[in-house]
Amino acid sequence: MNETLIRNTLDTLEDPVNGQQLGKSSHLEKIEISGTQVNIVLAFNNLNPDIKNKLNFSVLEALYKVIPEAEVNIHFENKIPQPDNPYPHIKNIVAIASGKGGVGKSTVASNLAAGMAKKGYSVGLIDADLYGPSIPTMFGLKNKRPKVKNIHGRQLLLPLEAHGLHLMSIGFILDPEQAVVLRGPRLGGIIKQFLNDVLWPELDFLFIDLPPGTGDIQLTMVQTAPVTGAVVVTTPQDVAVSDAIKAANMFRLESINVPILGVVENMSWFTPEELPDNRYHIFGKGGGKKLADYAEVPLLGQIPLVSQVGSLADNGIPAILEEDNLINDYLNNVIERTIYYIQMRNKTEDPTRIVKIKS
Repeated sequence: MNETLIRNTLDTLEDPVNGQQLGKSSHLEKIEISGTQVNIVLAFNNLNPDIKNKLNFSVLEALYKVIPEAEVNIHFENKIPQPDNPYPHIKNIVAIASGKGGVGKSTVASNLAAGMAKKGYSVGLIDADLYGPSIPTMFGLKNKRPKVKNIHGRQLLLPLEAHGLHLMSIGFILDPEQAVVLRGPRLGGIIKQFLNDVLWPELDFLFIDLPPGTGDIQLTMVQTAPVTGAVVVTTPQDVAVSDAIKAANMFRLESINVPILGVVENMSWFTPEELPDNRYHIFGKGGGKKLADYAEVPLLGQIPLVSQVGSLADNGIPAILEEDNLINDYLNNVIERTIYYIQMRNKTEDPTRIVKIKS
């Protein structure tokens, strides 16, 4: 009887939170062996009592098969590495927001997520734009359905995978042509399900592609998850900036207080593929900097409008994954600066708490 044998046995069981092999999970806090006595400490953040009970019996059953002579004791502890955080296995939750539709927010979210996965980070992406889900198309997953997995009595959806990313969207549940007709409380319920009832693995980043505006979905998100920060997307056009200011102000409200990591200016100019040195500022100039200055946050970068980006997205490929295209350097700049400002935010500010809104 030794620790290796016990860990290997625990590897036959799954962690009820992140689906990892239990013997390798960060929730396995300690294994102590003294003679025939084995003490195992499992540390979770407020694990459901029914799930805890089933996990306890599963662990005992598995261990007694290989060490029947042992006296096994399972100890459960509460582990809360961040204030009021139900997702300790997700290091950073990043909201991608905009004030109005049509600014390319989902394109920015897809390329940020895919670019970070390309750099070796573990990344997830939630398509929270329930009325207009575009992630299934952008990742080549139209008509794909998530599987359901039972872990210690808990029914969880498995995120779909593409290009090294873990993805969830209402577009994986409904038919592509089916209209989403839902009132506010039901919208919020779906967002909670995407956070709580999906078997997310341990992630460095979970991006949430929000719908435009400042409605029920945004409020549900900040009331459910401790959001590390938000990236606000705009075009240079004044009407887009005016609406983006409202989106930024929602995060800056004292009752919400989610840090804004920075601003991405999308469609900064149009560059024809046959004239790569030409720039046509069809939506004006300076909108991204204007918004960044107003919110007192960095401009993470400018991304030109290039037709190849749209055609790649229609074929399920984020542009950042294509090495030879006009937009790659601009996207890489945004990705590098976003990583930098997330790291700076985590070094200089306390972890974000889940928002408590009384009215």
